[in-house]
Amino acid sequence: MKNSFKKTEGVRLRPAAARGHADHGWLKSDHTFSFADYYDPSQMGFRTLRVINEDRVAPGQGFGMHPHRDMEILTYVVEGALAHKDSMGHQSTIKPGDVQKITAGQGIEHSEFNASKKEPVHLLQIWIVPSKKGLPPSYQEFSLATPDAKHSLFLVGSPQGDKNILQFNQDVYVYRGVLKKNAQCSHVLQAGRGVWVQLVKGSCALNGHPLSAGDGAALENQPDLMFKAATDCEFLLFDMV
Repeated sequence: MKNSFKKTEGVRLRPAAARGHADHGWLKSDHTFSFADYYDPSQMGFRTLRVINEDRVAPGQGFGMHPHRDMEILTYVVEGALAHKDSMGHQSTIKPGDVQKITAGQGIEHSEFNASKKEPVHLLQIWIVPSKKGLPPSYQEFSLATPDAKHSLFLVGSPQGDKNILQFNQDVYVYRGVLKKNAQCSHVLQAGRGVWVQLVKGSCALNGHPLSAGDGAALENQPDLMFKAATDCEFLLFDMV
């Protein structure tokens, strides 16, 4: 049996190959944490981060209208285009460079379909447990900042929110990292907080530990996080209580 976590001091590595996998034909999904038919009692999330599903949806296929409640749902498209509809009246097509967040709260229904009849869509769907139940449902979507030579780590969401920053009903800060080969960036972790890093594309070293696309890492009691790109890479960072 594969080890689901590789532990080192202050760092727990979650290799991509150790995730739960589901193949429904039209949908191929890798589950970082327990989800649907994949259940591992040691993989029930990290702090308030409950779900990271990496989905690949066949052309023209998708998830029909279905309900959610009491969850912050973040959708991040890696490749392709995702058509969204919901019971609040929103309709949108989300592409790479866009980010979407739904506060399910008291209850919403939504559908997500591959917007293309020819190409698959590759996305991450992420669930964060909110600080309160029964919140009013809400929807946010915007385009992310374009990486440049001076900026490689961008704030995507926070408890406060702002213009072009998602507002989460939880003490969590979400960052998007984009690095060119051999580039570096860092993140300071405050005492009492934890970080989950999910590598989306490419490969890098995190505090000296190699990560490849699909790998995750949980860090606690590590005041400084240092990333060095082995190839062009992209990752999401969740800083939370």
